[in-house]
Order: sequence, then structure tokens, then C-alpha cells
Amino acid sequence: MSYFCYSQFYNYNILAKKQFKQKDSRNKKMKKITKEIYLQWYEDMQFWRKFEDKLAAVYIQQKVRGFLHLYNGQEAVLAGAIHAMDLSKDKMITAYRNHVQPIAMGVDPKKVMAELYGKVTGTSKGMGGSMHIFSKEHGFFGGHGIVGAQIPVGAGMAFADKYFNTGGVTLTYFGDGAARQGSLHEAFNMAMLWKLPVVFICENNGYAMGTSVERTANHTDVWKLGLGYEMPCGPVDGMNPVKVAEAMHEAIERARRGDGPTFLEMKTYRYRGHSMSDAQLYRSKDEVEEYKKIDPITQVLDIIKENNYATEAEIEAIDERVKHLVEECEKFADESPYPEIQQMYDVVYDQENYPFISHKL
Repeated sequence: MSYFCYSQFYNYNILAKKQFKQKDSRNKKMKKITKEIYLQWYEDMQFWRKFEDKLAAVYIQQKVRGFLHLYNGQEAVLAGAIHAMDLSKDKMITAYRNHVQPIAMGVDPKKVMAELYGKVTGTSKGMGGSMHIFSKEHGFFGGHGIVGAQIPVGAGMAFADKYFNTGGVTLTYFGDGAARQGSLHEAFNMAMLWKLPVVFICENNGYAMGTSVERTANHTDVWKLGLGYEMPCGPVDGMNPVKVAEAMHEAIERARRGDGPTFLEMKTYRYRGHSMSDAQLYRSKDEVEEYKKIDPITQVLDIIKENNYATEAEIEAIDERVKHLVEECEKFADESPYPEIQQMYDVVYDQENYPFISHKL
């Protein structure tokens, strides 16, 4: 069965306006989306896309092993969220399609690529791999391989923020497949009961691992799951970073002032398979091409050109910077060493009354 028609995104925006009519005058104004923001969005999203493309290429060369889940097509969801976040105290947690989110939050992309290579210079010294990128320093808490496991963990992180009064908000991401997990309902209930500063975000790319949303429930509007908990909720055009930023700003400000969680369903689309091993027999190439007509990078580039925010030469210079940075990441990962065998013992718990394994870390 086919996924929703891309022309429906207009209707989703109308629905979102009805659901988010509770805009509060107490909210801080969202940072203005300026020429500089559009140029930054273009460069960031272009880099994330090319970074993932490079990973696909080196995966075929067996430089990256195991599973590999790419973010191509969903970049607007991340770009809009980063615009609305306060990176000095807000945190993010997601599933295993998690390579570019930590980069957006400030992690060195060379370390991210090295982690995927299993190299010691990676974010977790090569022990996490593709599905477990992590950086406490930059507020990125994974990277979780168990479907839906990060949902209650994200609520728990928000509980800690409330308990210690940090003023931070946790953005908890999951896919449309994970929305069918029972842990979601437990987390929603407790988050509303305790008014936790958390934003739940479903990145609905239409097919979970390979099953259409239409075949997993008697409804296709995942956002309506929030209604049972009287949680503010609604759909968002996840292919447009402006729409994402606006919705995320409202949700984050609501959480930060102590009014509790919000549930947003980002209607987005992935151009590649669920993972590199996905034959994508559940959809046609024509459908993918239809969605590319509303590609988030193209949308931003069109605005840049329409408003003369950059010349063709300046756009080419951005593309060239992106190309060189991706090459630097690949070179760094290629030339980095693998971990020593001793590291296997260094990353397990150290126990005082079991002195038979020496630890260095």
C-alpha cells in the first residue's frame, strides 16, 4: 500500500494550526529565520546528506559493517529542531538512524565517521558503531538499537531536568514503527502526570522497517495517540525546516515554562531503505521521485535563490566546503587505528573484590 500523497502536506499544516491554537503569550519569540539561517541550513543539510552518501559508499566497501540506517530526506526535521533548541542545556535522544544528529549538536563529524568505522578515535572509541553514537558533552544520548527503548529513557532524562531544575528540555525521537510499542503509552502517561519537560517527536517516514503505516493500525495519524492523554499534539510538515522550527519552538517553550510535554508527528520521508540491506519492495521508484519534488534541501535552496541570499558562485563554494569536509572525515576514519584488545576489558564495570582484570579507563 502506498504512503500518503506528498500533496497532503498542506492539509497537515492546517491541522497543526488547529491543534496548536494554544500559542502562549508567555513564550519567548522564536529566533528570526534570517538570510544567515537559510544559508546555514543549506550548508548543514547538504553536509548531512553527503556524509550519509559517503557512509553508503564505504559500507559497500565493507569499511563500515553491521547495520547502517541513513537519514536522507529527513534533514528538515533536524534543522528545524536545532534552530529552536538551546544547545547549552537541551538534550536529544533518538533511535538508530542517528549519525547526523550529534554532528548538528556540535560533535566533531570526523569522530562520528570514525565510530562507524569501529576506530578508537570514534565517539565511543569504536565500541558503539552505527547505531550507538553518543556524546554526553554535547547533550546527545544516543543512538538506541531496541525499537522504542529510548522513549521512556527520554522521559526519565526530562524527569531529571525537572528534579534538578536545570531548565533543560529533552527532545525524544522515534519512528512510526516504534509508536506501536507499549512503552510509549507508559511514558506518555507519566510525562503528562508529572508535567515533564519533554517533547516527543515521531519521525513518520511512512514505512517503519518496511510496512506502510496504513497496515499497522486503524488510523494513519500517529499524532492522535497524544489525545488519549490530553497531551498537546499535532502533525507537522517534516519536509520544511521552517514549519518544524515553529512547531518545535512552541513545544520546547511549553515544556520549559513547566506546562509539560507535547507530541509532534513529523510527516517526512526517507529516500533510502530502512537500512542498507533493504530491497524496498514495498514502494515504487516513482513514489520516491515524487517526494524528491519537496526535498528539504531543494526547498531551502529555492528560497536562497529567490531572495538573492547568495550568488551561484557562493553556493558552489558551500558545496565545495561540504565536499572537502566529507573527504576529511573519510581520511580521518581511514587513517585512525582500531582499538587494542585490552579495551574490551577497560569498558566493563570495575569491581573492587574482583582484581583479576586490569582497567586503564
